[in-house]
Amino acid sequence: MSRAEAPNPILVEVVRGTVVESRHAGAIAVADADGRLVLSLGDVERPVFPRSAVKALQAIPLVESGAADAFRLGEEELAVACASHSGDKVHIETVRSLLAKAGLDESYLACGAHWPVSERAMRDLMQAGRKPQAIHNNCSGKHAGMLAACVKLGLDPCGYQRPDHALQIRIAGIISETCGIVLDPGGIGIDGCSVPTWSLPLAALARGFARLGTGRGLAPARAQAAERLRRACFKFPNLVAGEGRFDTMAMRALAPDLFVKGGAEGVHCAALPRLGLGFALKVDDGAKRGTERALAEVLGALLPEARHALADQLEGEVFNWRGRGVGRIVAGSALREALEMLEPPANKVKGVAR
Repeated sequence: MSRAEAPNPILVEVVRGTVVESRHAGAIAVADADGRLVLSLGDVERPVFPRSAVKALQAIPLVESGAADAFRLGEEELAVACASHSGDKVHIETVRSLLAKAGLDESYLACGAHWPVSERAMRDLMQAGRKPQAIHNNCSGKHAGMLAACVKLGLDPCGYQRPDHALQIRIAGIISETCGIVLDPGGIGIDGCSVPTWSLPLAALARGFARLGTGRGLAPARAQAAERLRRACFKFPNLVAGEGRFDTMAMRALAPDLFVKGGAEGVHCAALPRLGLGFALKVDDGAKRGTERALAEVLGALLPEARHALADQLEGEVFNWRGRGVGRIVAGSALREALEMLEPPANKVKGVAR
């Protein structure tokens, strides 16, 4: 069997009673800004689509272009430009504010419509007899940021989502330079929100997030843009996802030591600025429960304070509809053994950002 075809290890198991009911395989890479792998589990060189995990990289032109300053965007609007938001009132109002400051409205959004992620927001729409609009799409903040960058750069906002549009070409260059890899033209896909998504290895994504979190390896202007976006997300973590969601809870508890962003199909990436590290993981079957459990385990190993902040996720108890505990979601043996091999981060990582 070739390397590309080798199965990934089991990262997470779901146990009901004493029997393993389900298994989630995947791969994890933890790296510094130079690309040195601190942890490599599974095939970290196999290209994956990061999807929404790289929204902070896609938002960099909003700052680099001068649009954030020209349109006097607040940190709330910068945070929502990096978001996979829940569609609550605060999210919708912030996206509309971003668009209005750029002289645009939601008719320009090319992300398509879906029901809000927030159950409450979805019920409110239904009870009002309304259908979801593009503004309710979890990616509408990212799209609003792209549109604002187009206006400042003098680019036609119509068709901004196309792979051949100058803005998307610029974003592809940012992802390539930040992650330290030449993107494969054959490895492009179209995301659920209609913009391009580029496949790249987890090892490269981990390096990119280490650079996003520290500024190391980035040009000064890009490092400043990355820091500005991080600060906005740290200040308004509720806008990056939503109440009760992993990314919001984790950053609210652990910022500024953690920037974390999930994507679809079992991908999650994070930057740990104090440690000078980034990491990326992919659960093969795309299951959210497997991804978040593996993510919590890695965070708990790298940031001791995360074990308290993410105690509920690490407990992993499975309840039935009557609220009775009937099982647990646990780290698989391969993941446990890999994390046990990690040296304490303070001793392992050099050049720690302070």
